[in-house]
Amino acid sequence: MPAIEVGRLCVKTYGREAGRKCVIVDIIDENFVLITGPKQLTGVRRRRANIDHIEPLDKKINIEKGATDQQVLDALTDAGLITFMREPVKPKLAI
Repeated sequence: MPAIEVGRLCVKTYGREAGRKCVIVDIIDENFVLITGPKQLTGVRRRRANIDHIEPLDKKINIEKGATDQQVLDALTDAGLITFMREPVKPKLAI
């Protein structure tokens, strides 16, 4: 399973949004990805994130590269993951 891929669900481990789930929307380079919550669902706004600051989960949704927040929300609804995404988690910090 590739850990960093478009549509992979992740948990933010650092920053003010730590512990919230997000979705990888695009891969910028080997160190950064574009993520979104979407904001109205999890509180994570669309932003660039360092891959060291996210923890990939075992779930994945089918979205296209660069999908809009509405397309991500529709894919999460189709997969039945809305309640899963709303649940905050305690991130594992790498010390």
